[in-house]
Amino acid sequence: MSAIIYILDTLLGLALVVVMARLLLQWTRADFRNPICQGIVKLTNPLILPLRRILPPVRKVDTASVVAVLLVAGVKVACLYWLMDAPLALPALGWARAIVTEIARTLLWIYFYAIVLYALLSMIAPGGYSPLQSVLATLCEPVLRPIRRIIPGISGLDLSPLWAGIAIQALLILLR
Repeated sequence: MSAIIYILDTLLGLALVVVMARLLLQWTRADFRNPICQGIVKLTNPLILPLRRILPPVRKVDTASVVAVLLVAGVKVACLYWLMDAPLALPALGWARAIVTEIARTLLWIYFYAIVLYALLSMIAPGGYSPLQSVLATLCEPVLRPIRRIIPGISGLDLSPLWAGIAIQALLILLR
């Protein structure tokens, strides 16, 4: 049974990461001509496009993407509760808390790995261009810029990814 739980957790976790990546790329105004962004859009279109027919955007927020994130997180939490023989008759507040915790945990892990990849790519190929580096810059710079203002680089070494990683890990510990 634990193998089934692991497989389901991994697959639904990856689905949540992809849907959340689409939402984050929309919020950070990423260039959707980028091949990585196009791949994310093609992967999530089967879920988002039907929702878009029902849910119009509210100002600059794509409500279909927000609802898709909530739906995938809800399905993941429900399936894992069901497989672990946990009580499914939670109060609405319990379900909401479990779903929000799952979304927050996934968001923090996305940013942790994105920042690590961004830092590694900036050391391996500084000043170079790759589609991945462009997407990571769009995603990570809003998080790293405030840290750089508080803690400047030392002898040309940017320590903001290190501090961001420490802060993210501390938040993940608090979410347990």
